[in-house]
Amino acid sequence: MRKSFLPATAKAMAMTLALALPLLVPVAALAEGGPALPKVVEEWHAGNDVASIDSLQRGARNVINYCLPCHSMKYVRWSRMGEDLHIPMNLLVADLMPPDAKPGDYIESSLRAEDAVVWFGKQPPDLSLIARSRGTDKVYRFLKSFYDDPSRPAGSNNIILPAPAMPAVLSELEGVKAAVYKSEESVVDGKPVTVKVFDHFEKISGGQLSDEQFDAFVRDTVNFLDYAGEPAQVSRRSTGVWVVLFLLVLTWFAWMLKKEYWKDVH
Repeated sequence: MRKSFLPATAKAMAMTLALALPLLVPVAALAEGGPALPKVVEEWHAGNDVASIDSLQRGARNVINYCLPCHSMKYVRWSRMGEDLHIPMNLLVADLMPPDAKPGDYIESSLRAEDAVVWFGKQPPDLSLIARSRGTDKVYRFLKSFYDDPSRPAGSNNIILPAPAMPAVLSELEGVKAAVYKSEESVVDGKPVTVKVFDHFEKISGGQLSDEQFDAFVRDTVNFLDYAGEPAQVSRRSTGVWVVLFLLVLTWFAWMLKKEYWKDVH
């Protein structure tokens, strides 16, 4: 796993991403029962696999580089992450952990809570359970749905959650795209009106990654967030299979025992 955390630039990264990463707050607002998603966005699915160690390692790199300066993952320890993701301790300490952190520490942001309140009005949300509470598809769609909007303070907007405070922090990787709308006739209060409806995205400029590479980047990121929400889920599912098989065998024995005891009772 290549080096991915630059301790000396942690504070600078926090300042650079100041307007951005705490604003996964909008993701937390994506509750069930909201407006219907545009078809092009509804077809996006994370398709992540928490059993893929390679994907989780890449996702850990992404989250540490792009999210950790502002967000914490206070329910995951560095040592637990290193063990689960098969990252040797020497690499974990040298390449991923901040210089003042210990393996037994929880994954904390370098952004101080008081600074966050001054900059954003509140402390950025913890990301430990964001994928578990909101669903991997929603987080995936949110991160892929930013588009250029000069009317917004940050210069970007989002189809999933209009007018978010979070700018398109991954635009250097994805590139910049515009939202193309089409006019549709609708009826409001019994009167016909023309409304603009999102149709598709149109690329304005390319980024460092191709579309396929960026999709994989976001998928790996969401995969790691999914892992963080329940690090033991792979072993739990494996154990669950054996538990169900044991219960089936136990049920068969109980049924045979019942037949033996009740065979003479009529």
